Amino acid sequence: MQGILSVIKPENCNSTRAVSAVRRITGLATGHMGTLDPMASGVLPIAVGKATRLFPFLTEKQKVYEAELMFGEERDTLDATGQIVKTTETIPGKEALLSAIPKFIGDISQVPPAYSACFVNGKRGYALARKGVEFTLAAKTVHIEDISYLGQTEENKHRIRIVCGGGTYIRSLIRDIGYETGSLATMTALCRTQSGVFTLENGVKMEELTANNIAAAMIPPEKALSFPVITLNAKFTKRVIDGLPVNLPYGDGIYTVFGEDRILGVGEITQTKLKIKAYLREDE
Repeated sequence: MQGILSVIKPENCNSTRAVSAVRRITGLATGHMGTLDPMASGVLPIAVGKATRLFPFLTEKQKVYEAELMFGEERDTLDATGQIVKTTETIPGKEALLSAIPKFIGDISQVPPAYSACFVNGKRGYALARKGVEFTLAAKTVHIEDISYLGQTEENKHRIRIVCGGGTYIRSLIRDIGYETGSLATMTALCRTQSGVFTLENGVKMEELTANNIAAAMIPPEKALSFPVITLNAKFTKRVIDGLPVNLPYGDGIYTVFGEDRILGVGEITQTKLKIKAYLREDE
């Protein structure tokens, strides 16, 4: 068994717990492709078996989130689980939020939350923050494709939809939107509705996964990959399996590579020479 599950993680459950649940059912190597905060719900792709080798090729895919923000305060975690560190009586309305949103579309500079998985001198940021250690994380460039307004839920709460690239922190985005409106903002709810080809529609709820239905819920590796496809004949398939070079008339780049009857893995062509970067053969 190998493939990727579009697991729908519930709120108040960390990503490691979801991965462990899949590992207990399958008895195979498992791993998630892009963590979700414990308070967040939604799509958590979990690879099973040799599909875990696809991590480098899937983690930067487009992601879609629906988030709720609350104006009037900032918390140390930048979400509703943390301690209040700042407050303001300035509560922007819908028009101020709509005016601020376009300024965060495109390539933007973003400082990750202190409570994050970012490393600081070999330690996770959240581990240091919980111990009260003061530190500053470097800003990084992330890409926001689109932000749309979904509606107002309370006097100081609004919902937005974000389409972004990998590595984007929605908590930081909401913090910065608060600053842009002349206020403070905290994330109060988050749902990831899409991560690459994995969506709520092709997902399965974590609590509904069983040994009887997990195979049917598995998305084959080739369905998760969007690279151009190369299909090798029997001779070239054997050479690749034996670790020998194969010359092909294709341009440089990453490809999904098939043998005559099944996927072999992900390969890279450099100056017409093919090299497999991630083997997926079940008998390899």
